[in-house]
Order: sequence, then structure tokens, then C-alpha cells
Amino acid sequence: MTNHIRKLKEEIAPLRNQLIEHPVYAKIKTLAHLNLFMEHHVFAVWDFMSLLKSLQRNLTCVNLPWVPVGSPQTRYLINEIVLGEESDVDEKGRRTSHFELYLNAMEQTRCNRAPILDFIHSLNKGVSLEESLQMANIPAGSRDFMASTFAVVNSRGKHVQAAVFTFGREDLIPGMFLNFVRELDNQSPNSVNILKYYLERHIEVDGEHHSHLAYQMTEDLCGDDEKKWAEATEEVSIALKARIKLWNEIADQLN
Repeated sequence: MTNHIRKLKEEIAPLRNQLIEHPVYAKIKTLAHLNLFMEHHVFAVWDFMSLLKSLQRNLTCVNLPWVPVGSPQTRYLINEIVLGEESDVDEKGRRTSHFELYLNAMEQTRCNRAPILDFIHSLNKGVSLEESLQMANIPAGSRDFMASTFAVVNSRGKHVQAAVFTFGREDLIPGMFLNFVRELDNQSPNSVNILKYYLERHIEVDGEHHSHLAYQMTEDLCGDDEKKWAEATEEVSIALKARIKLWNEIADQLN
């Protein structure tokens, strides 16, 4: 780990700890609570994919005719991450994205998927993101969180996007939450096993292989430029605060 990465992690540690220790997890005690959490969180799962694809668009060539863009090393890093996030395997070994896997988990637990499906349908029809975000059935906290993500996508440099992706969008899954899902799966087989797989797969792939690749990508893009590292640290802090705000609103709903 380089000194730049170590320093960034030290500066954001208090915010990361707030997320890991957030009271929202302790409030999730029933399947109904879990469903409410997922109905909000799914929008963050979706815009994580949008941030990822924005990085791929900016760091590789996605136009015709093709020309080499950026460094081959950075192209490899982002394409490797996209491959895993967009074309992983589900609990039965079938190819799927992590977003679609989460939707399947929601269906199994009998979440209300109408808001997220209506949102995706609106985008597929060509309705702008701004208009689609104003749909009445999107939870306000999720709407605000997506708006903060797209502020990064639309107006921040590649180095900032990479840093926010790497350090601001890790779904920090505390052991107590995963243990709750595992216990619920033991009590009610076939009710949450897809979500359990999603969480365990997320820890296995994103928490190990992808995090290492993302560290390298951020280092490559920031280099030894102290200004870039300062900008990256500031925007990661903003992203973590946005996640804390979303968690606060979900906790209020659970009350």
C-alpha cells in the first residue's frame, strides 16, 4: 500500500467507521425490516454500476473507430472490474450482473420492486435521468443519494471518479448484518438465500480482488499529484457522508 493510499484511508477512517457501526443494521430484525432496507438500497446498487460504466467510458475507447485511450494498465484494471460486476455468476452459476442478482434477491424476499423497475423502464424508454429521478415512488433518500453520485459522474475528473468508486462506494457490510441474514436463511430456507449469496459473493469478489484492482487504478490516475489526491480525498468524504445520510433516512423509516 502506497503512502498516498494509506493517508487517504486514514483521513476517511472516521466516516467509514460511522458506516460500519451505523445503527441502521441493529434495527433490521425482521424480514419486513430487511425488505424496507433493500427497497432503498437497490438504487445505490444501480448507481454503483453507473459510476463503474462512467469510468470504463472515460478510461477506454467505447466509440468507433477504435483508438487506444489512456494506459493499457488502467484499461485492464477497469475492464477487469466491469467484467466481474456486469457478468458475474448467480447462486446457480448463471451469468448475471450484481444489480440483477440483487433484484432477484428482492423478488425472493417479496420486496416491493415496482419503484426500481419503473425507474429502469423509464430510462429504457429514453426519459432523461433528471425526469426519471422525479418519479414519485422513488424514496427521497435514494433519490438524493443518486443525485450525489451523478454529480461525481457528470462533473468530476477521472481520478476523482476512481477514488469515489474505490473508497466511497464500498458496501461496508458489518458482520452483524451478514450474520442476521445467515440466521434468517437458517430459519426460513429459500427466503433469503439469494441475498446471502449476494453478500458473500460481494465480500469475496469486491472486497478482495476488485479492491486491489481499484487501488491500483486510483494510484495510476492520481500519480504523485498532491492536488489530485487532495481532491480525491475530499470527494470520497462527500460520498461517504451521502451514504451516511441515506442510512440515517432508512433508520428513521425503520423506527
